[in-house]
Amino acid sequence: MPSFRNAKAQAEHAVSQKLGIGKARHTNKGDHKIHSLGTARNYAQALTRLTHWIQENRLGDLKNLTSEVARQYLEAEGQRIRQKALDQARQAIQLQLGITLPVIKSELTQARKSRAYTLEQIAAIVAAQTSKNSLSTKIAATAGLRAHELFTLRRIEERSASGHRQWSTDRLIGREGKRYTVIGKGGLIREVLIPHDLAEQLESKRLTLPAITEDRNIRYTQYYDISGGKNWSNSFSAASKRTLKWSHGAHGVRHTFAQTRMEELQQRGFRYEAALGIVSQQMGHFRPSITEVYLL
Repeated sequence: MPSFRNAKAQAEHAVSQKLGIGKARHTNKGDHKIHSLGTARNYAQALTRLTHWIQENRLGDLKNLTSEVARQYLEAEGQRIRQKALDQARQAIQLQLGITLPVIKSELTQARKSRAYTLEQIAAIVAAQTSKNSLSTKIAATAGLRAHELFTLRRIEERSASGHRQWSTDRLIGREGKRYTVIGKGGLIREVLIPHDLAEQLESKRLTLPAITEDRNIRYTQYYDISGGKNWSNSFSAASKRTLKWSHGAHGVRHTFAQTRMEELQQRGFRYEAALGIVSQQMGHFRPSITEVYLL
């Protein structure tokens, strides 16, 4: 039965069970205890934010937290906070669960470090990749996908977008193609549009049976035999360095998508704020302030 205590009370109770202040930490390595009042305070704050999120999303309580819910939370927070704060939240949750969680990258930090490629530069990179990686690059660039989202592609008739969000009816305006869904940060399922020629190539890679793929210690159920995750990112960066003599990383294609799509929408008469809101949804943010970073 879920706890009816408020988020702060649940977090403080959890931290109190892990206190080891006054004990010699050097002679008790691996005791999984908190030996500093400052750390205890920071962890309590981190777990309070986590518990608020759990309650808002009706996912139970802190005591019954699972590793999957923890990962979804960290992915969601990665769109809001920087890497240092995200790592601290992960460490607090790891102590609570007694397990090691995969490192989640802050998209806010990634966005500020990355820069857009021109369409010509992306075409040059595609030409320098294997057919498997080049198809993934073209799909990611045209749909604004994250590296891991390539693993999660499914036809729209097989899986719908998340129903707890209010999706703009204009989000696909001006483009044609076949509709798919992907699973983004925080478990958000969003609809994406892939041009018909690329969709045809994608469908030719359809697996007879779904396959389990592990990337950065996270398991994905994959329905298409395409590249994604770390392997695709590494391929993209290597091809970029071979052709352009530099690389902004595969995440740069999301910058390209954001800037290209903003221009398309504004040319169709959408005001800046309306266009930004649409692009934010297409990128799986729902936070226009994050999407604006991609426009720099």
